[in-house]
Amino acid sequence: MPTDSPATDVDAGIALFLFAHQDDEFGVFQQILIERQRGRRVVCMYFTSGVRGGGDPGLRNGESLRVLSALGVPAADVFFAGQLLDIPDGALQEHIPAAAAWLAAATGGWLDIRSIYLMAWEGGHPDHDVLHAIGLELFQRRGLSHLLRQFSLYNGCNCPWQFFRVLSPLRANGPSEASPITWYRRLHFLSLCLRYPSQRVTWIGLFPFVLLHYVLNGRQELQAVSLQRISQRPHAGMLYYEKRKFSTWEAVASRLAQWRATLD
Repeated sequence: MPTDSPATDVDAGIALFLFAHQDDEFGVFQQILIERQRGRRVVCMYFTSGVRGGGDPGLRNGESLRVLSALGVPAADVFFAGQLLDIPDGALQEHIPAAAAWLAAATGGWLDIRSIYLMAWEGGHPDHDVLHAIGLELFQRRGLSHLLRQFSLYNGCNCPWQFFRVLSPLRANGPSEASPITWYRRLHFLSLCLRYPSQRVTWIGLFPFVLLHYVLNGRQELQAVSLQRISQRPHAGMLYYEKRKFSTWEAVASRLAQWRATLD
């Protein structure tokens, strides 16, 4: 399906999207197109290699590059920081200073940032929450917190066992700003979700819920951010990443607190 052409007469500037893993962009397909229609340069950054230590990220990089290209984002505006910094999937909490320094250096000279999108603070994956905290802390210190919006991917709030919710913002993160997605685009986005063959096992679990979201909800939902929230557990009960034994809230909170203390 052809993607919409960007506008050329409004709102120049940069729209920055921060992702932990290749395929995390599925949470903001609609927002990427909205930003392109505003005439903005869409820049995407990935902060883990997307593979475990020693793995080759080339396959996953290529999948995301092709999906982003279908949305009109050129490869020159996609940065794989996690590969450059050798940060494996699941290990961002162990590389916070390096990731933060890279992000600060890469964007420090950009004076025309108009919007910044972060993965939600929701307890779904430790890499997601850690990247949220890094981006929020750095851009808040630059006086750009008003440009930040967070988007949900998945979380285990009020879900038994290892079940999870997809594209379901937490109420604790505040009210949602929703924009409708046309049926044409919903079908397009669903087709893009099938373009990550290296992650087929993950997508067997994700796709039915994404499908239901597009059929029953069909909106892009964003929320504002809060510096206070990153000192709080994302939600009551066990977090999804704790159920999966990826990490613990205490470990994530400790790593973030140690890093934030070095900034004062």
